[in-house]
Amino acid sequence: MDIPADPVQRAFLGVEKSVLDNRWISRLDQAGQNRALAMSQMHGLPDLIARVLAGRGVSVDEALEFLDPTLRSLMPDPYKLTDCETAAKRIVDAIRTRQQVAIFGDYDVDGASSSALMYRFLSHFGVKSEIYIPDRVFEGYGPNPAAIDQLIDNGARLIVTVDCGSTSHEALAAAAKRHVDVVVIDHHQVTHDLPQCHALVNPNREDDLSGQGHLCAAGVVFLVLVATLRLLREAGHPEARSIDLLQWLDIVALATVCDVVPLKGLNRAYVVKGLIAARHQGNAGLAALFRKAGLAGPVTPYHFGFLIGPRINAGGRISDAALGSRLLTLEDKAEAEAIAERLDELNRDRQVMEANMLQEAEAEALAEYGDGSGASVIVTAHERWHPGIVGLIAARLKEKFKRPAFAIAFDPNGKGTGSGRSINGFDMGKMVRAAVEEGLLVKGGGHAMAAGLTVERDKLGRLRGFFTERAQKTVAALVANETLKIDGAIGASGATIDLIDRLETAGPYGSGHSQPIFAIPAHRIRDARLVGEKHVKVTLEAMDGARLDGIAFRAADTQLGNLLLNSRGANVHVAGSLGDNHYQGSRRVQLRVTDAAPAK
Repeated sequence: MDIPADPVQRAFLGVEKSVLDNRWISRLDQAGQNRALAMSQMHGLPDLIARVLAGRGVSVDEALEFLDPTLRSLMPDPYKLTDCETAAKRIVDAIRTRQQVAIFGDYDVDGASSSALMYRFLSHFGVKSEIYIPDRVFEGYGPNPAAIDQLIDNGARLIVTVDCGSTSHEALAAAAKRHVDVVVIDHHQVTHDLPQCHALVNPNREDDLSGQGHLCAAGVVFLVLVATLRLLREAGHPEARSIDLLQWLDIVALATVCDVVPLKGLNRAYVVKGLIAARHQGNAGLAALFRKAGLAGPVTPYHFGFLIGPRINAGGRISDAALGSRLLTLEDKAEAEAIAERLDELNRDRQVMEANMLQEAEAEALAEYGDGSGASVIVTAHERWHPGIVGLIAARLKEKFKRPAFAIAFDPNGKGTGSGRSINGFDMGKMVRAAVEEGLLVKGGGHAMAAGLTVERDKLGRLRGFFTERAQKTVAALVANETLKIDGAIGASGATIDLIDRLETAGPYGSGHSQPIFAIPAHRIRDARLVGEKHVKVTLEAMDGARLDGIAFRAADTQLGNLLLNSRGANVHVAGSLGDNHYQGSRRVQLRVTDAAPAK
């Protein structure tokens, strides 16, 4: 887990206020430096790797295991999850008696991955199953009574909900009324008021003591399948010995990265081992998407999160939500290629829609809040927006204004579907739940960093006022003390492929285990130019003549982009993360620029 910033530390390189209003500080305080030194001395780790681990809360005793996470050491007994044994036994019964199974999933990457995992497992044992993904616009999130009735009418004798179902009281009651069992496998927050079902496996239910609440739904599904396979092998099922669950860890890793769950404990093992599986490209659907995305080099979490995830999500956002889960179940390469092509087209359509919506949202935000410096929460709304894209708009607004932000799409009847994204330190989900209690929202919920809501048009003004009052003091304090934590300073000559390879041993990086940020001090900007429509490419040059290429994504027309473009020939402190760029068979170092400040 990343160590909180200490704002009283001396500013790194003297940067009290960067172009993005960040105060730069060292990630390691004195205690952290001592821990890194001990780690290096006891385990023989390179100093830089020890510093990265120490800065992310890894203890001296944990270091070696952290660098080599294994499923064997990190996977709990699945039965420690409440109801897992009950769920596994019911699935075994469905396999043994050849009952038809319906799999009800969510419309995001985690839901698609979870559905595909369950489908592949059941198919191995010859069980007929159907995946049902609800329409985001017309059905919304989670099971609904009409869909449940349809699945039962189609012949389902067992319904397994994945990445949803923990709060679907009405829908699950409808299944019980028709004497069809439901097994819920989920990870979302849930109160003590549980729905009527045969089993509810959710490490975030109040009576679960497994300590696995950080898992995404696909990670929980995998544990349920481990338990189910154990029972089948104990019973001597003839097909139980010929199945290898590890072959599907690429799907689990995809979901873990895209659902932005903390990369700690079992999640680290899922991703590390899942990336190995993904590089073999045994999943026809993933391999087809890799080709469509123009993947160069070995698969990384970046590829999952920024190239593959958006394409799978595109179906659920603006078209057929079942395309993603269907793709991940395929063995036929031709069919996989066709669906990957369709998802790629939808993703391009989504990008165009997002760009148009973002332009309107930014214009509204500027009119309503000016430069945003006096705002505590940004709330934008429009009648023509697509409800499947509002979450992306909220994320972009949060990045631009550095404030919690919401985007709301209203239908012709005045009902608004909105999504919000928060900044570190502010619990957005709690604020949304408070708005529900105040009667300002039809419904709403979420967690600290993201939330969803439904609001009537005539209450939008009151909602804006409520959010502003609720968030004002906390957000103002967070913005005033905003810092960028720096892992160390390196020159252009020190940014090598060998360094990148060493840093990767301390990865994968993501939520709860952030990418290392390095400062490149007082380098001359030899060149800076726009590439594509939104990005700024720079070449940094040290006093010894060594050069380092960098790119600031989506920086055009931003303060960061303007500083870089207008500082050709000047010395600038630049901060960012190191990565490699595969091009025409060569591998080169590239800095992903996240911040900068004039070098005094």
